[in-house]
Amino acid sequence: MAKMRKKADLPMKTCACCGLPFSWRKKWARDWDSVKFCSDRCRAAKPAGKP
Repeated sequence: MAKMRKKADLPMKTCACCGLPFSWRKKWARDWDSVKFCSDRCRAAKPAGKP
């Protein structure tokens, strides 16, 4: 069984919409490289001109 990590030790990114930092979540483990937004709200509010 893997050891638990402290939240401060998890990788962090900055949200492309709101600019706030957010940390790794287990549900994003498969596609962490493609995660750009911290929440569904930010993902829905992304600028229409950018893919």
